[in-house]
Amino acid sequence: MPTPTKGPRLGGGPAHERLMLANLAQSLFEHRRITTTVTKAKRLRPFAERLVTFAKRGDLASRRRVLGVIHDKTVVHELFTEIAPAVSQRDGGYTRITKIGPRKGDNAPMAVIELVLEPVSPKQATVAEAENATRRAGASAAPAAAAEAPAEDSTVEDAAAETTTEAPAEAGTTEATVTAEGDAEKA
Repeated sequence: MPTPTKGPRLGGGPAHERLMLANLAQSLFEHRRITTTVTKAKRLRPFAERLVTFAKRGDLASRRRVLGVIHDKTVVHELFTEIAPAVSQRDGGYTRITKIGPRKGDNAPMAVIELVLEPVSPKQATVAEAENATRRAGASAAPAAAAEAPAEDSTVEDAAAETTTEAPAEAGTTEATVTAEGDAEKA
């Protein structure tokens, strides 16, 4: 379990907080999405994701550990048989918190916490890795890119020079060679 926060707990003592988080997690797994306050949603996220990680393991010890937290066997069965296989390709981030407007009665900030059951797209993962690499490289990537650009131009010129040396061997291809050189210069 995540390390409990210091200071005031949700709704009172630590035992009440544990029971409240267990009930919220049970409702989340049962309904796939719930509406609660932002504070409770933020506290529920690591708790629920840890239970999903246990469910992904799928062994008996993990099932018993989850049953120690969630006492409804049907919800635990659903977690192990439906939710865990749906998120088996994910390395984390099984939940999504979306803030909505304040509650009408007491103006408390509300949020929807839901399970992310969509399959992971390999393209999105590659794009995210590329963006992270670009951020890490920072300003050093710009001078390197500028240094590579003239090198590409010289390879085009070398290719054009090779076509001109091969072209005089055949008399009918000189016009094609001139056109190829013109295209290479335009590029």
